[in-house]
Amino acid sequence: MTHTLLKSVSIAALIASAVPMTAAAKEAGDLLMRARVIYVAPDESATTSIGGTVGLNNDIVPELDFTYFLTDNIGVELILATTKHSATAINTALGASVELGNAMLLPPTLTLQYHFNPKGVLSPYVGAGINYTFFYSENAAGGAITDIDLKDSFGLVLQAGVDFKVNDKWSFNVDLKKIWLNTDVSINGGGVTAELDINPWIFGVGFGYTF
Repeated sequence: MTHTLLKSVSIAALIASAVPMTAAAKEAGDLLMRARVIYVAPDESATTSIGGTVGLNNDIVPELDFTYFLTDNIGVELILATTKHSATAINTALGASVELGNAMLLPPTLTLQYHFNPKGVLSPYVGAGINYTFFYSENAAGGAITDIDLKDSFGLVLQAGVDFKVNDKWSFNVDLKKIWLNTDVSINGGGVTAELDINPWIFGVGFGYTF
């Protein structure tokens, strides 16, 4: 999938170089605010104290982000969203499939981006950065699972996307991110523990407005 992502960005960059230049769309000092809908698909794996692994559900949520342009080509983006994921123990000593509970994730993410063809109709970009994920509203599934706790943690991010200029202020955006995120999980006060790699793919579409 990473190879496909890099190939897509390269193709977009080549197309962008052929698009006629228009009035300024991205300039140093601009603030670009976007509203996206994102699809969050964990690429999870886990090591648990009772064998087996852990599965997580996908989620679709709204997202808000802000990009400040340090130069015409270089921007810094802050991404804000929160998602909810349910965890299931799979093939562990608890059974073939056992619901563990759910939690909310708040992962503020900061990326440094390079924007190709910033004044064109089609402007691809790539980025890299960090995120810090807060886990909150953890709810145990009940029954034998009385308590679940996930530890907040840092993660690394890669990003690629493209802005399609609608006019001097508005743009349509498609964005893809990969976050390498892991956490320590404690169940029933530490009676069961797990090292969980969430590592989500995040695909987003939305509109942006430039101030």
